[in-house]
Amino acid sequence: MNNNNNKNEKTMVEKRMNMEQGHWVLAKLGKKVLRPGGKALTQAMLNAMNITPDDDVVEFAPGLGYTAKLALSRHPHSYTAVELNAEAAQRVRDNVQDDTINIVIGNASETGLPDKSASKVYGEAMLTMQSKQQKQAIIGEAARLLRPGGLYGIHEIGIFPDDTPQEVRREIESDLAKGIKTNVRPLTVADWKQLLEDNGFDISFIESKPMHLLERRRVIADEGLGVSFALCLEC
Repeated sequence: MNNNNNKNEKTMVEKRMNMEQGHWVLAKLGKKVLRPGGKALTQAMLNAMNITPDDDVVEFAPGLGYTAKLALSRHPHSYTAVELNAEAAQRVRDNVQDDTINIVIGNASETGLPDKSASKVYGEAMLTMQSKQQKQAIIGEAARLLRPGGLYGIHEIGIFPDDTPQEVRREIESDLAKGIKTNVRPLTVADWKQLLEDNGFDISFIESKPMHLLERRRVIADEGLGVSFALCLEC
């Protein structure tokens, strides 16, 4: 990516999508569910968050807007997406087609939204791509936005088991980065828990599933037979 052309360095906002990154390649092939644990884990996260008409919801990095549609189907009081990339934000608008949504072009670590303006905040498959410092900043921003008693949901890549040696973790990071053409820094479940607790959160729900993003059963479950067949042809 040419940073001078595509990114406003003052606000760290991207103007265009890097279409070589793995998730956008899959989107071009027609895949709608781009999260590592698939539709089932997204649904489990939303069920645990229990979004109601009383909630003001903020989503970090909405991707194609798939989870936004699910959240909006629960009729929250308000829904705001924070998207770093202006082109991706327009895709969300086009895909969701809901006049009630608010999209902020900005960085999840510094949204510009008011303190305690949300009751539910969530983000999927975005903390994994960040450095430790940036992970801390984004989680801290979620904490700032939430009212007392609010909930923060994440859906990220985890390394199992918790005692996986450091050299194996580095190999996993390297393999993932080569595959999807972006930095990947997954943590063990214990490390994810510690990171959240260090930022003042109490853990109320954990669920895990294998990362079978392109395995046939997962694709059929997430996308249906039509897209599954199309993806197999393209692979």
